[in-house]
Order: sequence, then C-alpha cells, then structure tokens
Amino acid sequence: MSAPLYNRDILALAVATADYPLPAEARRRASLRAPLCGSRIIVDVGSDAAGRVTAVGLHVEACALGQASAALLARHAPGRSVAEIRAARDAIALWFGGEGEAPDWPGFELLAPARDYPARHGAILLPFDAAVAAFEGANVGA
Repeated sequence: MSAPLYNRDILALAVATADYPLPAEARRRASLRAPLCGSRIIVDVGSDAAGRVTAVGLHVEACALGQASAALLARHAPGRSVAEIRAARDAIALWFGGEGEAPDWPGFELLAPARDYPARHGAILLPFDAAVAAFEGANVGA
C-alpha cells in the first residue's frame, strides 16, 4: 500500500514556509509560476562571497506539496552552492520521471508519494527552479 499524498508531515512542512519570510530588501530574487498547476513562488536568496546560500526567504502560493518542497529548500539550502541546488533539482526531476534514486536532499523522502501524481511535479520542482533562477539573476516576474 502506498503512503497518502497528504499527511501530517507534509502539512507541517507546508505551514513552515511562514518561518522564511521575504526580506524587505531584495537580495537575489526570482518569481516563477508553474504553468500546469498555476503555483507561484518568490524565492529570495542571500549568499556569501563564496557563492553559498546564507538565507532563503519565500512567498509561496501553491498546494501543500509545493509549500512542503519550498520549506525543505529553505531549511536545507544554507551552506550550499547553486550547483548543489541545481543538482538536487535535476535529481528530483529524474526521480519523478522514474529514473535514478531519490534526491539527496534531507526530508525529500516525505514527497515520495507525489511521484505517482505528475500534475504535482511542477509545484514541487518550482522552489528549486526559482532558487536557481535567483542565483543566476533571472528576476523573472519579481
């Protein structure tokens, strides 16, 4: 029997996005929308001189799965480079496509039930896409 798509852990992560408010002054910021489901996110990333994440701010308008993914990004991005975030995003996409292993990102196993729901994949990938776009200066819609 597969795990439920929405459970207590997913819902707890979804509300955790409130722990990562957007700063008043934008740092590296991107705003993206998932075309299939309409989820929207603004990700603001602070970084140090070495290009490692120091802080993440979020504004998320998405389903609980997209919100949970955003919380996992914000919680575990500090100390990582854009290359590491991009690699995690690519691993997630492959995993959702039935290839490869679960992504090496803490807590992501909670989103495993969503593999069977392709319509949710865009919302889950969106925070990682936006973080990479913010790092690369793609201020899309910000």
